[in-house]
Amino acid sequence: MRAAQVTRFGGPEVLVPVELPDPVPGRGEVLIEVAYADTIFVEAQVRSGWGREYFPVTPPYVPGGGVSGTVGAVGPEVPESWLGRRVVSFVQGSYASRAVAAVSSLTPVPEGLDLLTAAALVHDGVTAAGLIELTAVSADDRVLILGASGGMGTLLVQLARSRGARVVGAARGPEKVALVRELGASAAVDVTDGGWAEGAREALGGAADVVLDGVGGQLGRVAFGLTADGGRFSAHGAPSGGFAVTDEEEAAERGIKMFGIGDVQFGPAELGRLTSYALGEAAGGRLRTVVGEVFPLERAGEAHVAVEGRELVGKVVLEA
Repeated sequence: MRAAQVTRFGGPEVLVPVELPDPVPGRGEVLIEVAYADTIFVEAQVRSGWGREYFPVTPPYVPGGGVSGTVGAVGPEVPESWLGRRVVSFVQGSYASRAVAAVSSLTPVPEGLDLLTAAALVHDGVTAAGLIELTAVSADDRVLILGASGGMGTLLVQLARSRGARVVGAARGPEKVALVRELGASAAVDVTDGGWAEGAREALGGAADVVLDGVGGQLGRVAFGLTADGGRFSAHGAPSGGFAVTDEEEAAERGIKMFGIGDVQFGPAELGRLTSYALGEAAGGRLRTVVGEVFPLERAGEAHVAVEGRELVGKVVLEA
């Protein structure tokens, strides 16, 4: 099979096309003919050697974890009725033309939903839906979303708005700010503007009841200061190079409930439920994915350049 493999830790050039043996489904598994592989920023960070305490991988390895495609073969004890079905799944090593997955991890793709959109929801749709539930966003809330123009941020904006919340999105540059407004945010601020925090505070009406920080670093630290007493703060992203460093004592004193990346690591049952929900919302026209560019599998290194450059609006997806 065709695949993209990280040959050593380093820049995007270490991600190269290779030919590998076809995987064989074992008991309770299926072989997926991959149509599209999702990409997320953390895969580029891990490729560079970052976060080895969280992601203990050793080169050479095939990165990636989410695919959409068609079941091409089934292993022992798997009903043949799965053959030919369009599915999404988390897998080990999704930057490949074929992947093996446990049948229990499969989620059928609804009729009328294309496989590109489905792939764009494998990670981000699940995490976004889970975050909205975890932080209990409601119509009474003022919600600040950092990284609001990214693959997951665009979904968070829509999901929070669907619950009736007042949403303020923070993004980088006028094109991204315009997209955030188009997706339904009550207001959007440009983080390249030195006064963005005050602009966000004004748009929020004083403070945020919920902060969804998909950026981390200094921007996340500033956003923590915009959190209302008794509010909720989720530090789930670190494309800046690290998660937001916040004052736990201050959070306790102000009654702020803190959430981290560990809180969005869902078990199999929750993964299945959240995946079905995200796909269903998209199939019903209630949730829009934003895909900035699709790269062929052989150009996975270029896809990582695009992910790290942050110039594209929305997600980067690989086509197998």
